[in-house]
Amino acid sequence: MMATNGREAAQTAVASSRIGAGGDLPRRFTLDGDEALERHLERACALIVSGVRGLIAPRKLEAVLLGGGYGRGEGGVLRGDAGDRPYNDMEFYVAIRGSRHLNEARYRRRLEVLGEILTHLADTEVEFKITSLAELAGGPVSMFSYDLASGHRLLWSGPSANPELGWDLHRCAENIPQSEATRLLMNRCSGLLFARDHLEREPFTPFAADFVRRNVAKAQLACGDALLTAHGRYHWSCRERHRRLEDLARNRRSAWFDAALRHHATGVDFKLHPKSEAIPRDALFAMHGEVTAFALKCWLWLEARRLGRPFPSARSYVEDAGDKCPGSSLIFNVLLNLRADRFRPRAAPSLWRHPRQRVFHSLALLLWEPEAISDPKQLRRVETELNARGTGLSEWIAAYRVLWSRNR
Repeated sequence: MMATNGREAAQTAVASSRIGAGGDLPRRFTLDGDEALERHLERACALIVSGVRGLIAPRKLEAVLLGGGYGRGEGGVLRGDAGDRPYNDMEFYVAIRGSRHLNEARYRRRLEVLGEILTHLADTEVEFKITSLAELAGGPVSMFSYDLASGHRLLWSGPSANPELGWDLHRCAENIPQSEATRLLMNRCSGLLFARDHLEREPFTPFAADFVRRNVAKAQLACGDALLTAHGRYHWSCRERHRRLEDLARNRRSAWFDAALRHHATGVDFKLHPKSEAIPRDALFAMHGEVTAFALKCWLWLEARRLGRPFPSARSYVEDAGDKCPGSSLIFNVLLNLRADRFRPRAAPSLWRHPRQRVFHSLALLLWEPEAISDPKQLRRVETELNARGTGLSEWIAAYRVLWSRNR
């Protein structure tokens, strides 16, 4: 670890020994990675903390936390002849005192450059997210805030900072709103859409194959996780989530829940022990098709439960005139739509609706009704939702990615 002295050394030692609220979980980054991998990740964290502290004034920096799988002790382990390697991204949360927007304007690019430098040294992608302790504690409960509050690795904290103060509300999974399950599926099904684009492109590279396999596995995991969230039984540990899903499937005695359990098991296995072996493109097409079809069933069930009305198909979901994001501020929705469209005029169904509804609709059409881009009526709807024009699926997916990235 980086050189420290006095009180600072004690703070660093305490930070390195705790996870989440209890401090009773083993202090590892992975479940079963070899000791060389654990030491490598420990050194990477030390370098990253040192780099962050060199960029941000001591009076501003409150804490540095490691989130994601490695922060929860369930990071992916890629087995190889030369030993174990990291697979997942390393997600660092940099808590800086003051306005997040001002801090992003000042520090975001510096941290991006630091991440690019340290990605090579860490042997995996290094990502930084700027926040503040006040924002983490005072923001609305979400799946993200629950995961971070319940399972993280505190790498460093300032002398007057208490990173876990006010997090009790965020540590209760029952407080996660139903809309977070939809948001999770939206993001993971977007990964399926992007994976389809990779599957259909030439040349089909090993990178593309890995991208497809990874996003299929994420969607498999998300389908089960969304069901758990809808039933108020989500948990930060993917292994505990699978045990809870087993209980649900046992009580429901449903072929649909059994399928969710099977897909979830595959997703958990890939999350903890990703595979790097080559899979033929035809096999990936088949896997992608099966998971995409199952994800549609999950999406329609989840949205019917959340919104209180049935949706027999993806097209009926899109054609439903009801508000898919009820409760959001009308004025705020207008501002979000203007930002999403970079202040370009658009013939929208309603600027008063949250732009995430546009993401829902365009995702449903592009992923589950791909023939929509050859149907003039549906094509006009895609153009309206995305406020863009295209001549092929790849162009539509690129336009979708822009809208999704601003509303995920």
